[in-house]
Formats: sequence, C-alpha cells, structure tokens
Amino acid sequence: MKGSIMGKVSRRGIGRRSFILSSAAGVAAPAIVRADAWPNKPVRFIVPFGPGGSTDISMRILAPKLNEMLGQTCIVENRAGAGGVVGTDSVTKSAPDGYTLGHCTVSQVVIAPALYERLPFAPEKDLTAIAPTVFVPMCLSVTRKGLKVNSLQELVAEMKANPGKLSYASNGIGATSHLAGANLLRLTGCQAEHVPYRSGAEAIQALVNGDVQWAFDVPVLHGPHHRDGNLRILVASPDRQPLIPDVPNPTEAGLPEFKAYSWFGIFGPAGLPQPVVDKLSTVVAQALADAAIAKRLNDNGLPPMLEYATPAKFDQFISQERVFWPPIVRASGARVQ
Repeated sequence: MKGSIMGKVSRRGIGRRSFILSSAAGVAAPAIVRADAWPNKPVRFIVPFGPGGSTDISMRILAPKLNEMLGQTCIVENRAGAGGVVGTDSVTKSAPDGYTLGHCTVSQVVIAPALYERLPFAPEKDLTAIAPTVFVPMCLSVTRKGLKVNSLQELVAEMKANPGKLSYASNGIGATSHLAGANLLRLTGCQAEHVPYRSGAEAIQALVNGDVQWAFDVPVLHGPHHRDGNLRILVASPDRQPLIPDVPNPTEAGLPEFKAYSWFGIFGPAGLPQPVVDKLSTVVAQALADAAIAKRLNDNGLPPMLEYATPAKFDQFISQERVFWPPIVRASGARVQ
C-alpha cells in the first residue's frame, strides 16, 4: 500500500502543533497539559457521518480498546451532515483540551477545500492531525445487465465507442466514489454520465439493476454481488484485496497510474497540546496493532494504517494527499455551495 500512494512529500503539516492559538482568533493559550494528566474524564470521538458506515464501524471497533488503554470512557458520537462538514466543523470549534476529537476522512481534510465554495473551517490551520486509523481500498464494478464487459480495458473500449452513453453511480457529488470515476475518465480520455445517489447502498442497487453501468465502492460492499454474479469487479485499487483475491490491481488491469482509495484518521482542533497528541497517537497505533482489532478491521476491508502512525508521518502523508486530490476535484467539475 505504501508504495502505491506515497511519493516524495513536503514537510508542511496540517496545522501548527503549538500551545498558542492565533491571536487573531482571540483565544487564550491553553494550559500546558502533561501526558500523565490526560485524560481524566470521558473523551468524545465525533464521527461526521451516520451510524453503520465504514467511518462509524471502524471507530466503534477501536473505541473499546481505547477505553481500556486510556482508562477512560471513549464516547462515539455521530454528527452527520453536508458530507461530513458539520461534524468536522464541530471538532474545529471545540476546546483544544483533548476531550473532543474527530474521526475524519480524506473528504473533509483534503477534498473539501477544493469542493466547497464556502467551507466553515480551513483544515490546514483549524485541525491537528493525530493518528491515521484505516486505509479504505476501492474497487470498480460493472453491471451484468445489458453490458458484456469483463475487463477494465473492455470497459474503456466500450466508453470510447459510445462517448457519453454509459453512466456511473456514486454516493454523492464530491464523494470519493465520484472522484474515482472522474479520475478514471480523466486518465482514459473517456466520457460518461455521473449519476449521484444518496447512499452507497442506493448506488449499488442501481448498478445491480442495470440503471447505471459502472461504479466504484469498497470491496466489502461489492464483493458479495461479485461472488453472486450480479456484478463483475474489474479492478481493485491500489492493490489486490483479500476480500476479492481474484480481482487484478490497476497495473495488472492495464492502467498503472490509476488510484482509487480513501482513508480515515483521528483529528483534534488547532492548538491541541503536544503531550495529548503524542499520547493519543501512540495509543491509537497500539490499538491498531492489536491482533483482534486488526482482524475485525481487515474483515471489514479496512486495513490499519500503521505505516503513518506518528503525527509527523501522518502530516507528511496528508501533505502529499493535498497534491493528489485537488486536480481530480477540478477535473470532475464538482462544486458544492
């Protein structure tokens, strides 16, 4: 995975790791916090989506282990709205004391500034990156109704022979499933109609029904339909995936430059005390390395991101992501007011 998505990265992090907030914000410097003094009360983890999605499932898998390791209750709170913006905004506006944190995704941290005309926060300066949690591989599937396509190259040939006549589903404008589709079109020079749905479940059902011809989503959702013969998965990105071991990766499928994935991580507001950042980063990495936790995450198609397990490495990874995603957003033409 690391070789697939990482190149040279800049040293610029997501936000200042300072004990002093900007004087322009008019907020006093938080008190210095010792690592052994935190936490002394329950810690809230805001999931900026509703219950049952991958962001929620992975956080709830981690929470009991964090309870045990921190010696305090870790409360998972769903605060959905505006593609994760509402919940993430509440994290940026919380007190920088380590008791309100967010389980955010690439969409809020990297994609949102390029997607939204007006965003109530600036991720680079209003969030502190603490620890990555899971990587989210994606796969490309085609319907088995009315489309005789058995490989990525055959799909590309079909779109080139019928420009604009095929359509692809996503779970919303600017979602990673939408941007993965836009990136495929950009790299292949093809045209297709984007059809956004309200959820991944609706998008998959439309694909099974043949209402759309192709779509991206996570292997854990497309895999059962692939095995049942209702869909055919053409490619898994960035690498072959254990849940769909018979599916080639982009290089094997003939498009080595293609990538489609997401990721999640723990974030706090700007000005979060460094001892809190360091302690929580260490604890999250230890929880992800636990064999039982790792198995449950992998069973859900959400492998732990241990290779970026320090705050500095996570910052570097995010910096590289800020180079990769904005051009794809611009190419998609997606904008949200």
